[in-house]
Amino acid sequence: MAKIDEYREIILEILTEYSSHKPAYGDVEVELILDPERDRYLLVHAGWSNRRRIYGCTIHIDLKGDKIWIQNDGTEVGIANVLVERGVPPQDIVIAYNAPYLRKFTDFAVG
Repeated sequence: MAKIDEYREIILEILTEYSSHKPAYGDVEVELILDPERDRYLLVHAGWSNRRRIYGCTIHIDLKGDKIWIQNDGTEVGIANVLVERGVPPQDIVIAYNAPYLRKFTDFAVG
């Protein structure tokens, strides 16, 4: 359980850092959505730019069992890489947006 508590802290630190990066264009808010009870963590962009609606989930991470499941990653660096840099072993990270049959070809967990 201590490992999962540590993962929650790391995820919160990373998402808080990413949420401080405001878009250089439009009237777009960066929303940090945290549900520690269900272990769901999201970073969402919502607003307007040039009379066009902007909405999207940039990052979505779930904790399932003893693994970190990356459901969506709209970053350039890759949240999995950031997690590894912060000390999370690759075998505890599932790249959930990859098809299950492709996951075995990565350095990360299959599920």
